Amino acid sequence: MANIITRRSILGAGAAIAAGGQAVAQSRVQSASGVSAPTLPIESGATLRMLRPVRFVAPDEEVFRANCARFTQQTGVQVRVDFVGWEDINQQTAVTANTGAGPDVIIGFGDAPHIYADKLVELTDIAEYIGRKYGGWMAVGEKYGKRHGTNNWIGLPFGGTAGPLVWRKSAVNAAGYQTPPNDMPGFLEMCKKLRQAGKPAGFALGNAVGDGNGFANWLMWSHGASITDDAGAVSVNSPQTLASLNYLKELYPTFVDGGTISWGDISNNQAYAANSVFVTSNGVSLYFALKNDPATRAIAEDTEHSVMPLGVADSWPSAPLTLNAMLFKHSRFPNASKALLAFLMEQPQYEPWLDANLGYWAHPVNAYKDAAVWTSDPKITLFRDSMNNKFWNGYKGPITVASGQANAEYVLVQMYAAVASGQSTPEAAMREAERRARRIFRR
Repeated sequence: MANIITRRSILGAGAAIAAGGQAVAQSRVQSASGVSAPTLPIESGATLRMLRPVRFVAPDEEVFRANCARFTQQTGVQVRVDFVGWEDINQQTAVTANTGAGPDVIIGFGDAPHIYADKLVELTDIAEYIGRKYGGWMAVGEKYGKRHGTNNWIGLPFGGTAGPLVWRKSAVNAAGYQTPPNDMPGFLEMCKKLRQAGKPAGFALGNAVGDGNGFANWLMWSHGASITDDAGAVSVNSPQTLASLNYLKELYPTFVDGGTISWGDISNNQAYAANSVFVTSNGVSLYFALKNDPATRAIAEDTEHSVMPLGVADSWPSAPLTLNAMLFKHSRFPNASKALLAFLMEQPQYEPWLDANLGYWAHPVNAYKDAAVWTSDPKITLFRDSMNNKFWNGYKGPITVASGQANAEYVLVQMYAAVASGQSTPEAAMREAERRARRIFRR
């Protein structure tokens, strides 16, 4: 989902949320009693440095820093937190892993711990503690946390953000629907009617990190297709993939004039705000950008969210962008680092931080479903379940360097774009995607 302009446009949206404020006093989050925390003797003279992605809204950073300061007050461990651009976090994680120097802890994105697993300290003790105390880990949290094929935790997921269907209620109702259909033929028919009414849909098919990959993944997974099988072998050449390509051939003509082949992550935000498209897919950022701008507030009032059509999938066919913490072996203070991570996930710290993010980041453990943020605005409640999907980048195989590379090289996006643009037949586009995938996965 796009977050480039919207992240800037709503930086002050939650400025009234303060660290440790009423969210804790009025909390409905229930934790299990009698769950003992692991024994983590903090090393003498410990000081910690953490790296994490830059804030989405201003209170994200304010509450996060306040939580780290509270840890310092309670333990005496000084904590330095550096916030870096989203585009830079992967590069800095690679440098840290390859040089064996730098931050003790990095909160990176989903697959990073799996790429650098051999450079990391296992976090099984604190992950199992948090899971027992806070209602268990949700599906994506467990997938991104555990090393493939084991019960050993190499990451500690902090939260995720997904891109559901974003739609104008007036347009969908005028087309004869109370809500968008959740089946593939019905969704196609609705998009045809919206196009005829001059209120078309639009989904990115350009090389867009969030939106392009998200739409391509949805097309695959809703038809039962995947780029790899359970063992990690390339499986993109399949009847299910072919069915998804033929579905797009019918769906794409319903999109906005000019098409969406060149759309980046910012494009659907702009088109939706300009009344050019009336159905798209995006994170909660688009809604808040519209809501906080007087010029577009009426669009926000007419906007609803729902899960993208499931097709044959049994859960939302979306891989949430996930914040995932990792602790490096070069750290001289692993116990202090683990203690900090566990502290930040505890309710007095985590719930105010979750609320401060206005629904952009969703919790990875079940207890936080009752956090105040999820009832603060009915239109964002759906995002509460973002981490309970059963899909991830590289699905169905293990999370590896290869799965990340296939995503970065837009193998699936370009397969679908070739068919949408008429440059390739579905069969030819699928064969080319298979060739590219085999080069990346090498099996």
